[in-house]
Amino acid sequence: MKLSEALVLRADIQKRIQQLTQRLILSSLVQEGEQPPENPQELLTELDQLLVQLPGLIASINRTNERATLPSGETVTQALARRDTFDLHYSVLKGVAEHASSGRQRYSGRELRTISTLDVAELRRRQDAIAQERRELDTAIQATNWETDLMD
Repeated sequence: MKLSEALVLRADIQKRIQQLTQRLILSSLVQEGEQPPENPQELLTELDQLLVQLPGLIASINRTNERATLPSGETVTQALARRDTFDLHYSVLKGVAEHASSGRQRYSGRELRTISTLDVAELRRRQDAIAQERRELDTAIQATNWETDLMD
C-alpha cells in the first residue's frame, strides 16, 4: 500500500468514526416502548473494530513519514512541520493585514484618526509568497506520498 492510500484510509476511518458517533447518539435514547433507529450494540461493535485498526495505521504512517524523503532531502515529517508553519505564518499575516486595513475609518471630524503602522500591501505580498511556497511544498509532499510504500 502506498502512503497516499494509507492517508486516505485513515481519513475514511476517522470520518466513519464520526458518523458512527452521531448514529450512536441518535440510537442511545428512545421513548419507552419505541425501538432505536439502529442497533446500538452493532454500532458499538463496528466502532470498536475501527478503533482497533486506527492506531496501527497511524503508527505506520508516522514511521513512513519519518523515513520517506522529498527530492529536497527533507523527511516528510519535516516537510509537514514546515507546511504547518507556513499555515500559521499566513494566518497571522492575514489577521494583521485585515486589522491594519480596517483602522482607517473616522466617523466625524472630531474623532481621532487611526492609521496603520504597517504596510498592508507588503503584508499581502508576503502572504502571497508564503501561499506559493506552501503550494509548492504540498505538491512535493503529495508526489512523495504517491511514490512511497507504507512501512509496517
